[in-house]
Amino acid sequence: MNRTIDNSDTAVELAHRRGDGLEILLLWHQRDDRLEVVVADTRTGASFALAAGDGREALDAFYHPFAYAAAREVAAGAATPASSQP
Repeated sequence: MNRTIDNSDTAVELAHRRGDGLEILLLWHQRDDRLEVVVADTRTGASFALAAGDGREALDAFYHPFAYAAAREVAAGAATPASSQP
């Protein structure tokens, strides 16, 4: 019996780095040709993932994930304007 394994949903690790309790991965999802950066704090167990557009954005997100996440929140209007803060 022949069996075909569908690996089209497998994420390919393009880059990985560790430092100061953080692990950061740059992943490529083959199925939908999407780039993602995953950040995990090994000390607390907290983690988050960021969708990264093209290759340049993906590298920015990989090297500066917290700044990239904050910039995307501001661009989406999630941040509170400074003038309305008490």
